[in-house]
This record gives sequence, C-alpha cells and structure tokens, in this order.
Amino acid sequence: MWGRRSLLQALCLVIAGAQPALTAEAVGQAVVIKTEVTGQSGPIEVDTSVHRNQRIKTSPSGLGQFLFRDGTKLAVGWGSSVVIDKYVFDDSQSVKKLTIRAAKGTFRWVSGSSNSSAYQILTPAGTIGVRGTAFDFYVGPDGTTAVVLLNGAARFCGPGGCRQLQQRCDCVVAKPNGNMSAARRVDPSILDTLGNPRALPFLSGNQRLAGGIGMLGGCNMASVAPERKDRTRPPPAVAPAPQRQDPPQRQAEPQKERPNKPDKPHHDKPHHDRPHHDEPDRPDKHEGHGRHDDDGKPGNHGEDHRDHDRDHSGHRDHGHDNDRNHDRGRNFNRGR
Repeated sequence: MWGRRSLLQALCLVIAGAQPALTAEAVGQAVVIKTEVTGQSGPIEVDTSVHRNQRIKTSPSGLGQFLFRDGTKLAVGWGSSVVIDKYVFDDSQSVKKLTIRAAKGTFRWVSGSSNSSAYQILTPAGTIGVRGTAFDFYVGPDGTTAVVLLNGAARFCGPGGCRQLQQRCDCVVAKPNGNMSAARRVDPSILDTLGNPRALPFLSGNQRLAGGIGMLGGCNMASVAPERKDRTRPPPAVAPAPQRQDPPQRQAEPQKERPNKPDKPHHDKPHHDRPHHDEPDRPDKHEGHGRHDDDGKPGNHGEDHRDHDRDHSGHRDHGHDNDRNHDRGRNFNRGR
C-alpha cells in the first residue's frame, strides 16, 4: 500500500517539475513558414510561439522567419538547425542577453532594439559579435563558417583571432581549426570555397524572404543562383513567330482586285454606240454597194432612188407644160 503511495508522489513531483518547462515564457513567434519547419514539440506554423532553449530545424527545402520580442528578426533557411540558447529580459522591451547557437545551415540576422552587446551568435568556428547589424551567415557540415555583412558592423572571433567587418558586402570565412580569411568583398567564388552552391541562398536569390528582411542582400551574388536555372523563362521568340509572318499575308492583296474590272468597258458603253450595230441605218455605205451592182444584181438602191427622182421631176415638168398650153389656148380664143 505504502509503496503505491510513494510511486504516486514521485510521479506528481516529476509532473510538477516539468510544468515550468512546458509553460516557459515565449520569446518570439514564427511569422513565415514554408515547406517544413519543426521544433521540439512538432511542426511550427505561422504565429506559433518559440521559447528559450528550443531547437528549430528546417527541411532541405524549408524556410522559417521569426520575430523576437525586442524586434530582432531571424531567418532560417533550408537544411538548418539552430537553438535559442539564452534570452534574458530586462525591465523594458529590450533584452539583456540573446544568444543563439547555429549548428548548421544558412541564416539572416537583423538586430532589434536592444543594445548591441546583448546579441551573440555562436558557430562551430567562432562567435559573431553584433554592432547594430544585419548580416547573412552560413555554417557547413564540417563547421566552416562564412559571414557577409549587409548593414552596420560586426566582428568575428575564433581560435585564429578576430576579423572586423565594416563595409557592406564584406565577408570572412573561418574554419573550426582556426584558419580564417581576411575580410574582403564577397563574390560568387565564395560558393566554391564553401563547397556548396546552395550556401547563402538569400544573397543568390535561391530562397526569397518576406517583409523588410527580404529587402537586404544582393552584393552581386544574384547572378549565380544555381537552384533557379529551372525557373528561367524561355526566350520569347516562340510565341511571336507566327505574328511576324505578315509578309506572306500581304501577297493576298492582289486578289482583292475583282476580275470584272476588264469587263467594265463592255457594260459601261451602250450597245448603240458601237459602229457595227449602226451600219444597216447608214445609207452612204449602201450607196457604195449599189455602184458595184450595175450588172443588174439586186441591191441597186442608189440608182433606183435617182431614177425615181428623175420620174418625179419629169412629171413635174409635164404639168408645167400643160398649164402653159392651157394659157396659150385661152389667149388664142380671146383673140378670135
């Protein structure tokens, strides 16, 4: 009997001790989630709270953007793992200490309203000190770390010493064994140095961020973008090709001339204007034929008309002679 009571008391103590961890104060929340982002308690969704000591992981194509209470912004790219190591509030909305531990992957950091000395980013190759800063950083599988400054200033310190980043697009590459490059302007060759074309995807444009945090970047790294080759638009010569073949359509313009244009004189001129229809009505042409028909052939219309006129003229002359003879007779009788 007493053994069971002791067991129940022990379970109650365990549960009571676990409750503070389950009800830990939220230090920020997720504002953008793409593909798959998980925490210790499962998948993280938009507006999900994040807590101190929580590990955040992203899938090979995942992306998460987080906003902390003091305004600090953290973007976690694909294949990444990061732990919110320390988060200590002061009396205001700023923090006394905010430390994150980046195990691997690619990130973008934008400082909030807290003092620069409150921020610290730990990597396998060294520590990034923040000075009112925005920067991208990458942690490879072997711990090799690259930092590219976007705004403000930063300092990277490792076993091989410290490097100051003061100019926009300055970068440094460090290894866990202490080897560290000098600060210089970043260029696409850094991807060969890191041995990963997917490194620094926010600069190359392989992953796009939302909001003001996505407006930073560039540094002439967008020309690389190996993951976006399949998104390149094909040349726009295929669609306009049929539209440019207008000259063959212009060859059809002569067909617009109607074939009845040559026949217009036939319809425009009346039939009575043509000479061959008027030939039977013109006597001068028939007179020529009558002159050739003196051998008695029919059709001597010209000579017939002239003989007829002679007959009529002769008849008129005989009439006048009769009148004259009648007058002479009357005069003779009067004389007798």
